[in-house]
Amino acid sequence: MTSSPSTRPGIGRRVALACALAVAMTGCSIPAKLHHPAIRDDVPLAGLDVSQHAGWPEAQWWRQYSDPQLDQLIELAMKGSPDIAEARSRVESAEQSIRAATAQAGLSVSGSAQVERQRLSETGLIPPRLLGFTWYNQGDLGVQAQYDFDWWGKKRNTIEAAIDQAHAAEAQHSAAALAIQTTVADTYFGWLADEARIDLARKTVQTQEQLERIAELRVRQGVDRHDTVEQAKAQLAAARQMLVSVESSARIRQAALASLVGVAPAELPALQPRPLPAVVSGLPSNVGVDLIARRPDIAASRWQVESALRQTDVARAQFYPDISISAMAGLSSIDLDKMFNAGSRVFALTPALHLPIFTGGLLEANYGVSKAQLQAAVAQYNSTVLSAARDVATQSLTAQQLDGRRQEQAREIAANQQLLATAQSRVQRGVSDSRETLSAQAQLLQQQDNDVSLHGQALSTDISLIKALGGGFREGTPDQVSSEQTPSSPTNLSGDAPNERH
Repeated sequence: MTSSPSTRPGIGRRVALACALAVAMTGCSIPAKLHHPAIRDDVPLAGLDVSQHAGWPEAQWWRQYSDPQLDQLIELAMKGSPDIAEARSRVESAEQSIRAATAQAGLSVSGSAQVERQRLSETGLIPPRLLGFTWYNQGDLGVQAQYDFDWWGKKRNTIEAAIDQAHAAEAQHSAAALAIQTTVADTYFGWLADEARIDLARKTVQTQEQLERIAELRVRQGVDRHDTVEQAKAQLAAARQMLVSVESSARIRQAALASLVGVAPAELPALQPRPLPAVVSGLPSNVGVDLIARRPDIAASRWQVESALRQTDVARAQFYPDISISAMAGLSSIDLDKMFNAGSRVFALTPALHLPIFTGGLLEANYGVSKAQLQAAVAQYNSTVLSAARDVATQSLTAQQLDGRRQEQAREIAANQQLLATAQSRVQRGVSDSRETLSAQAQLLQQQDNDVSLHGQALSTDISLIKALGGGFREGTPDQVSSEQTPSSPTNLSGDAPNERH
C-alpha cells in the first residue's frame, strides 16, 4: 500500500520551511501587538461628603421601603417590561455568538454519500466503444475532516471577543432592569405624594369655602367692602385649581405605572394611599474606588473595551498565513456491486497554506478600523465613568440640599401650628372671630403641602442616588432581577487584559 504523505521522508521539514518562508514574507508588514489601553480605574468624587454608615444598595434595594405595593409593582414590571425582554434577547444573541465562534475554531467532520448515473458521449475524449459501455454508475461514500491551525490566535481571540460581548450584554441587561425598577419606584412614590397632597388640597378648599361664606356674610351686613368677597373667591378658585392639578397628576402617574407594568390602566392592581417612607440618603466611604465595579453601565463599557482589544488581535492575525489540514477516507466505485470491496477504498491527506501577499491595503484598513473602534470604546468608557461621577455628585448634593430644606420646612410647620393654636385660643376667649383661625389653618395646610412636595422630591432623589450607585449590581453575583449568574468580572483594566475566560 502506498504510504500517506505524512509518512514520506522530509515532508515535515518541507512544511516547516514553507511556514517559516511565509512568515518571513509577511513579517515586515505585520503591525505590532497593541498593549492594553490606559483607562480610568477610579471615579473623580474627591470632596464629596460621605456617610460612614451608608452602605451600598442591596440587590433588591426597593424592599428597604417596606411597601408591599411597591414590591408587587416591580415584580410585575420585571415580568412584563419589553425593555427587559429586549435586553435578555441581546444576552441570548451574544451567547449564541460564542457558540458559533467556538464551533468554527474546532475540528470539522462531515460525511457524504452519493450515487451518480451518467451516459458517456459517443464523440467525447474516450468513446464508449473503447470502454465497452455507454452508461455507468458512480458511487461515493466518505468522511471528510478539516482542522485549521490557530497558531496566530485569530480564532481564539474571536471567541474571547464574543465572550466579552456576552459579558457586556449581561451588564446592559442589569442596567435595563435597574432603569425599570427605579422608574417604577419613582412613579409610585410620586403617586403617593399626590394622594397625600389631594387630601390636603381638599381640606384647603373646605377652609377657603368657609372663608368665602364669612366674607359674603360680612359684606351683606355692611361690615366689609365687596372686595373682600372677590378676594375670597379668588383664593377659593386657586385652591380648587390646585386640587384639580394634583388629581390629574395622580391619574397620570397611575397610567404611567400601568404602562411600566405592561397592563391597561384598568388592570393595574388596586393601590391604597399610605404614608411616604422615611429617606436615609448617604454615600459609602469607598464610593470613589468601588463605583466602577458597581455600575452596570461602567461594567458594560469595560467589557466593550476588552472585546475591541481582542478584535485588534483578530485583525492583526489576518496578516499571518492560514495553515490547515484536511483528510478524506471513503469508498468509490463505478460498479456499485463492488462498492464495499477493499479495492474501492480511497484516502487523501491535504496540508494547505494560504498566504496574504497582495490585498490592496485591505488588511491594513481592517486593522485601522479595529484600532479606531478600540479608541472609541476607551473614550466611551472614560465618558461613562465621568458621567457616573457627575450623576453621583449631583444626586448626593441634591439630597443634602433637600434634607436642609426639609428641616427648615419642619420648623416653619411648627411655627404655623403654634400660630393656629394661638388663633384658636383667641377665638375661644372671644377676642377674635373664626377668620383668624381659618386663615392660620389655610397657611398651615399650605406649609404641609410644601412639606409633602419636598418629601416626594427627597424620595425621588434617593432613588436617583440608588441608581447612580448601581442599584445593588455586583459582577459575579446573582443578578438583581433573577437567580441567574452574571458573568465573572474582568480584572483591573488598568493592567493587563484578563486571562481567564468562562
